[in-house]
Amino acid sequence: MNATNNTPAIGGVTLRNCVALAPMAGVCDQTYRRLATAQGVGFVCTEMISAKGLLYHNEKTLRMLALAEDEHPVAVQIFGHVPDELAQAAQIVAQAGADIIDLNMGCPVAKVVKNGDGSALLRAVPQAAACIAAMADAVDVPVTAKIRLGWDDDSRNAVTVARALAAAGAAALTVHGRTREQGYSGQADWQAIAEVVAAVEIPVWGNGDVVDGPSAARLLAETNAAGVAIGRAAMGNPFVFHEVTTYLATGAVVAPPTATERLTMCRRHLHMLAEEKGEAVAVRQMRTHAIGYLRGLRNSASLRRELMQAETLARWDELLAKALSFAAL
Repeated sequence: MNATNNTPAIGGVTLRNCVALAPMAGVCDQTYRRLATAQGVGFVCTEMISAKGLLYHNEKTLRMLALAEDEHPVAVQIFGHVPDELAQAAQIVAQAGADIIDLNMGCPVAKVVKNGDGSALLRAVPQAAACIAAMADAVDVPVTAKIRLGWDDDSRNAVTVARALAAAGAAALTVHGRTREQGYSGQADWQAIAEVVAAVEIPVWGNGDVVDGPSAARLLAETNAAGVAIGRAAMGNPFVFHEVTTYLATGAVVAPPTATERLTMCRRHLHMLAEEKGEAVAVRQMRTHAIGYLRGLRNSASLRRELMQAETLARWDELLAKALSFAAL
């Protein structure tokens, strides 16, 4: 394989390998990015951050911009559609220590799209290019974008979008192999990703349906992409990055994490999140992550129900300790 041994770079930023944590709202906070980094991911990306929120110095938005020393290289993803606002936001992000700044052009959520942000930019190519140009002119760090194949199957324009963004100064692109209309349904179209790769001279990361080492290797082989970005398969499963990077580097299939390892990681995630955001927020947000950590474990349904009802760190610890004792039998 040795795919991860060819040290990739974005602009002047050298990456550990070609595997990326894709940005996911409500998932890619500082805690999870650090867990992914510890598992060997090549670089991480934040959840999307509002450009307007940064300009208004919104306290919650600024907290999302906090970067840890042990998570670099890190891309900070921002969303918006006004070039001047994005340029100013990019400067704030660069000053915060981002290694790369990414423009969200793929979010399919209605409340984002209705404001002209996210995947709405796929239907406004000149404006999207102007956004990238303004950001690239405003900062010294590489500017990238994450796009989809198009708005729907009748308006697939990923190649056109990619060429425009590359000409505007984008240093790299990530392409999710679905349209906005698809959301996360259906199968990712890797051939369409390959067409984007062939159309531009900047590095392209492929995203969609990569769940393990073999699928990552197939995407790279079928698309000639510079790397793979893993999103939903990483939810409650930071182990996937060790699995994928090992497979790409050596061809070795890593044994799946044991029940004890998964429950231990879940507890570690919980406590790191509580340290970052406080007990109440950590307990609430861990309900999403726990689904992944517990998937397929013996008696996981009853444990999941109890965790969903637990409202304190102490109760979570109690339930996880009980599950760990059974896992050790």
